[in-house]
Amino acid sequence: MEARTEAAETEPAGIRRPPLVRELLLVAGLFLVYKLGRQLATGHTAEAFQNAHRVWDWERALHLPGEGAVQSALVHSDTAIHLANTYYATVHFPATVAFLVWLYLRRPTHYVWARRVLALVTGAALVIHLTFPLAPPRLLAEAGLIDTGQVFGPTVYGASPEADTLSNQFAAMPSLHFGWALMVAIGLVVATRSRLRWLWLLHPLVTLLVIVGTANHYWLDAIVASALLGIALAVVHLPHRTETTARESSPLAPAEEPVLVGAGR
Repeated sequence: MEARTEAAETEPAGIRRPPLVRELLLVAGLFLVYKLGRQLATGHTAEAFQNAHRVWDWERALHLPGEGAVQSALVHSDTAIHLANTYYATVHFPATVAFLVWLYLRRPTHYVWARRVLALVTGAALVIHLTFPLAPPRLLAEAGLIDTGQVFGPTVYGASPEADTLSNQFAAMPSLHFGWALMVAIGLVVATRSRLRWLWLLHPLVTLLVIVGTANHYWLDAIVASALLGIALAVVHLPHRTETTARESSPLAPAEEPVLVGAGR
């Protein structure tokens, strides 16, 4: 049984990791393009608040639960709200980077697939950030929520969105905090065989409660992120290799790229 489990946990023969330097440059380049693109969306204050009122009304029309219910549960405990703010500020990027590094080292085929999916989701999110600037619920008076980061700490944002030169506070939809967390969980469930692997789904669940409870995102931000991820997963296929093709492949052959639906052979 142990030998069978170990075999299931290893990559097929013939799969080689993509060149490390190329991957570092690619991921860093995508990150820089995304950060610069987000900055292009800053300054649309009036439009961002108009969209915030629209999103708030859409949620009420859809009878979604109020974000305030989650925040009320968190602020009853200083420890809980501080942990939520800390989770929001510190887990998002490190967890995603750790996920990609682990896949690169242990599951190169899954790594290329996950990197492509994350790139598609992030690119689509950037387009929405540019075309639909959205003020988060913590800045919307109608929501009646507090900015837990500013009140309890820690926070990653400046007190004023207009003066914040490090981040775009009007890029609430979709929530990449949730979209990336959901992809991390799905990727680890797919790439591993442990019976406990489904516990990875706690990461996006906790992330959802944190982003809503800290008033950094609306429910719809997470719903839109989930929809984008679903589309990306439908477009980017994880290659499947049979034992025969694995034996026939050269040990020096590069890792297979995920296949785009509709792409020519």
